[in-house]
Amino acid sequence: MGSNEGTLLIRDAAEGDGEVIRAVALAAYEQYADTLPKKRWEAYRESIAGSVDGDGPEARIVAELNGEIVGSVLLFISSEKAYGKPELGIDGPIIRLLSVAPSARGKGVATALIQECVRRARTLGAAYLHLHTSAMMASAVKLYERLGFERAPDKDFQNGETHVLHYRLNLTMTALLKPAGKHS
Repeated sequence: MGSNEGTLLIRDAAEGDGEVIRAVALAAYEQYADTLPKKRWEAYRESIAGSVDGDGPEARIVAELNGEIVGSVLLFISSEKAYGKPELGIDGPIIRLLSVAPSARGKGVATALIQECVRRARTLGAAYLHLHTSAMMASAVKLYERLGFERAPDKDFQNGETHVLHYRLNLTMTALLKPAGKHS
C-alpha cells in the first residue's frame, strides 16, 4: 500500500466485529440487488447476513484500512462446511463471501484478503484454494483470473436459477506468497 493510502491490516475477526462485518458484506453485495429476482436477492441477503455468525468457517478474516474494517472473507475447509454440499467433493479450503466496502475498492483489499487465504491454505497443507462465484460478478471474476485462479467446472453447481462457477488456485504454482499489510 502506498503511504497516502493508509495502513492495511489483515487479521482474524474479533468477537465484537460481527455487526461491522455484516454491514460491509451487505454493502459489498448490494450492487446485485437489481440483477437478481427480488425473492432470490432477499434469500441471498439473508444468507450473507447469517454467514457472519454462522457455524462452519475455519477462519473469519477482516481487513482494516486506517483502523476501519473495510473488507472480510470466510475460509472454510470443505464443500460440506461451506455449502452443506459434501457431494461436491471439495476437501480443501474454500473462500466464501469475499467482501470489500464500495468506498475501499481499488485499494488492494480483496487481493490482500485472498493472499491471507493462500497463506492459511498452505499452512493447512492444501494443494488448491477454491472459490465459487457467478457470471454476474464480472469484476470479481477478473480479479480471480488475474491472481491465477482457473475454472474447474467439475465442481460447478446450480443455486436456484444461478449457475455457480467453481475456480481454484494451484497453491504449488502461484506467486501469491505474502499479503500486503501487517498481520496479527
